[in-house]
Amino acid sequence: MDPAPNGTRISADLQALGLSADTSTRRLTEYSYDASNYRLSPLVVVFPRTDEDVAAVAAYCHRNGLTVTARGGGTGMGGNAIGNGVVLDFSRHMDKVLEIDAEGRTAVAQSGIVLTTLQREVRGATGGTLTFAPDPSSQSRATLGGAIGNDACGNHSVRYGRTTDHIESLDLVTAEGLRLTALRDGLVATDPADGAAAARAEELTAAMRRLTSANMGALRTEMEQIPRQVSGYHLGKLLPENGFDVARALVGTEGTCAIVVSAKVRLVTAPTRALLLCLGYRNVVDAARDVPTLLEFAPSAIEGIDERIVQTMRARRGDDSVAGLPEGNAWLYIDLDEESAEDPALAAAQLLEKLYANGRLVDGRTVPDPAQRISLWRVREDGAGLSSRLVSSEEVNPEDGGHGGTYESWPGWEDSAVAPENLADYLEGFTELLDHHGLTGVMYGHFGAGCMHVRITFDLRSAEGRAVMRRFCTDAAALVVKHGGSLSGEHGDGRARSELLPIMYSPQMISAFGDFKKIWDPAGILNPGSIVDPDPLDENLVLADVPNRQWQTSFDLGTPGIGVNGQPGLDPFIHAVQGCIGVGRCRSDAGGVMCPSYRATRDEKDSTRGRARVLQEMVRTARDIKSGWRDEDSREALDLCLSCKACSTDCPVGVDMATYKSEFFSNYYRGRVRPLSHYSLGWMPAWLSVAGTLAPLINKTLSSRLSTLAAKAGGIDPRRTMPAFARRKQVRAGMAGLRADPSADTVLFVDSFTKAFRPHVAAATANVLGSAGRTVSCEADQCCGLTWISTGQLGHARKVLARTAAALDDGTDRPIVVPEPSCAAALRKDLPELVHTDAARRVAARVRSFAVEVGHLLDDGWEPPVPLPAEVTVQTHCHEYASFGPTTQPAVLKRLGATTVHQADGCCGVAGNFGFEKGHYDVSMDVSEQALAPALRKHGSDTPVLTDGFSCAMAVQHLTATDNTIPDVQSVHLAELLDPALLISQTTAQTPAAQVAEQGGSI
Repeated sequence: MDPAPNGTRISADLQALGLSADTSTRRLTEYSYDASNYRLSPLVVVFPRTDEDVAAVAAYCHRNGLTVTARGGGTGMGGNAIGNGVVLDFSRHMDKVLEIDAEGRTAVAQSGIVLTTLQREVRGATGGTLTFAPDPSSQSRATLGGAIGNDACGNHSVRYGRTTDHIESLDLVTAEGLRLTALRDGLVATDPADGAAAARAEELTAAMRRLTSANMGALRTEMEQIPRQVSGYHLGKLLPENGFDVARALVGTEGTCAIVVSAKVRLVTAPTRALLLCLGYRNVVDAARDVPTLLEFAPSAIEGIDERIVQTMRARRGDDSVAGLPEGNAWLYIDLDEESAEDPALAAAQLLEKLYANGRLVDGRTVPDPAQRISLWRVREDGAGLSSRLVSSEEVNPEDGGHGGTYESWPGWEDSAVAPENLADYLEGFTELLDHHGLTGVMYGHFGAGCMHVRITFDLRSAEGRAVMRRFCTDAAALVVKHGGSLSGEHGDGRARSELLPIMYSPQMISAFGDFKKIWDPAGILNPGSIVDPDPLDENLVLADVPNRQWQTSFDLGTPGIGVNGQPGLDPFIHAVQGCIGVGRCRSDAGGVMCPSYRATRDEKDSTRGRARVLQEMVRTARDIKSGWRDEDSREALDLCLSCKACSTDCPVGVDMATYKSEFFSNYYRGRVRPLSHYSLGWMPAWLSVAGTLAPLINKTLSSRLSTLAAKAGGIDPRRTMPAFARRKQVRAGMAGLRADPSADTVLFVDSFTKAFRPHVAAATANVLGSAGRTVSCEADQCCGLTWISTGQLGHARKVLARTAAALDDGTDRPIVVPEPSCAAALRKDLPELVHTDAARRVAARVRSFAVEVGHLLDDGWEPPVPLPAEVTVQTHCHEYASFGPTTQPAVLKRLGATTVHQADGCCGVAGNFGFEKGHYDVSMDVSEQALAPALRKHGSDTPVLTDGFSCAMAVQHLTATDNTIPDVQSVHLAELLDPALLISQTTAQTPAAQVAEQGGSI
């Protein structure tokens, strides 16, 4: 069939049934990928809202011979969330908790609900006493339906087991479009009055009983042999001694037998006194040998990571991100709680004593600090992403999967499991197997349950490399079976491992799997290619057959190097956009800053992952480079990217979508008329000096009826509050005494926006530096080029930055302190990537944001002359967060004496030019509701609101002016709060910061 016309016809048919269906090329691209090595393009993507919608889709597809793939968060690594027919995305609308029964300890929820959302709602409804136990590392975006489909487990599975162990019933839609309910002891029609469904339930029940009777011996000897035996179908649940448990037999079927629309799950007691114990070992084998000892202490978690992941985390996010880890090259995380022992701390001490006696433990320590505990668990949870692009201490040959100082690893054999007591011997053999095939494995996983996640340096771009993968996976399957294990321990078989199931199971069992599939799905339309009649494991690979063309970029994204047979290595732009492996952290609704646009729209299009996949498709399918740079799907996907840069830090792989957007727009608009805002806002630094002269007239115009016309003329949304330009007198006052001084020990870089709108911040910054004994040289005539960068005008940005680098490269190592965080980030990161000179690199290395510099002042013994209020609210600045570290400002505030720091961890919504541009206002306001607006409402006018970024200050100003639920607060820069000039006069409110001092810390 020709996908385009058929997709259009199918979409029209489904829309006629009242369904939301999409066949745009951009949408199909977004759903051609999951977190696996595979790519399959669907015909149509459907977003069902009700069980009836799902039944209507299934019935339509059954009549028309179309395949159906159910999808949740799209975070599966087995390739079982993609298909070439109709894809059903449950995460968009079918994401509700339907019932919570605290007394009965159960909950009912739809398949599309994210696991952390389910846990949060259960805890909220039960006073924090109950929760849903399965907690895979992807729990912040993985859905309940996905956990059921793969039989997910999680970090605490050593106590709580698999999803299977928590299912009470499943509401299903069959391949024919009938609605059934699978119970612990049978199968019934969801609606007892539905005669067709009741008849089908009886038919399926009889067939399953015949299947069970015919295979009793094999089911008893081959199934459920180890805790993590997830591969294949769980047919052992149908045995008489297991009560003919149809509900749990369907867990782990990967959407190949029925479509799960909701589930009734069991709840467990939520621990209240968990203590993290970190253990360091020489290697993962030594760590695995201590697992039996660890299990004696009944921990709720025994998780492990190896040194490569820690090295990468440290390089990406700094030493603080792994603070608390003991000495070693491999680490185990042990959670002890009230179910482990009456006194977890005493149990931890006894456990350490016993482990030291075993002779393998290098170092061990408890982690009582809550922040360190969260940070360390994040290292484990981000294992899949961190291990995909590893930082190496040495340059890695491109032929070995390297790209500069990094190298890649991939799934494929990332989920094998053995009995915990066999794990060490299995890992010894596995390490030897890797060496035999010339591969490197990055190991992490659920040591306590015997399940290892290993990402391997497969070369999936070449035919030879793919052949190595096939040989290795075949040998690895034989090895894990030799040790009594399973090909999959929680990720499912999918396209990655289903072909290898005959190595693990007897012909009789393989035949039984096929019969079970045929009972439920005679036409084979449900998620074909997985478990039964599998696709070859080396077909439909994401990295196969991507043209290695040279996409010339302005940003330095690396060098191609030399590939196989002397050919050019992988193009840096291709390598960059292929960094996204689909783990989907950008779809999380809490934690970190990424991705504000997705959190506002909940549309895959607006996630970092969705954008990356569209760019991947661009480099794969473009006729040539010129037409690729003009790709409309990519332009549309990037439109709502706020260029906040949070993904460069929050994404475990380090995808930097702001840079890719800038690069794409630079090429897309080359030789074309740009949006008006690219001229009015993008070129703003060029005309700000003139604006200062005309400030009274401009401010009067912007506060009159003419403001709407002015806004429209500049491509700006007229609803957005415009900033007031500083008058020349204010600029002179703010810049008084600030001049270039070659003998000074510190350079103060005053950016265009600070000078034009907040010159008093420059004065306050200089005063703070002076109070610490610093002498200050001021540079106020150069620009960081950020507005040109964010609008993709990179040719001019490079010229501006080259001039700036030349002016600042003075032969010294004096720190360059920049009060505007976005400007500091541009000079720190974008400058050396756009201006490829030693001068640019030297200047970038000297740049510090003001908060970073305050940390250095405190290190040198400085005591601030003005006490900081004990309680402050801080709007996290996205660029500072990304370029200088997520904890930069809150850590400094605590060191300054703030005992309560309320963090608005999320983008403010303005994000430079984004919030002002026509077409972006509504999204920008939705983004502000993620953290900033709620923080302003909650903490009111009695708490200083720190907004070091000008955009953040504008967001606060707009919210207070337009939202009557938000008190009339004024935001301040940290330098204003610390300005010793406040001590000079306590009676004159020269700045908002002075008011804070006068009123005892309130604004």
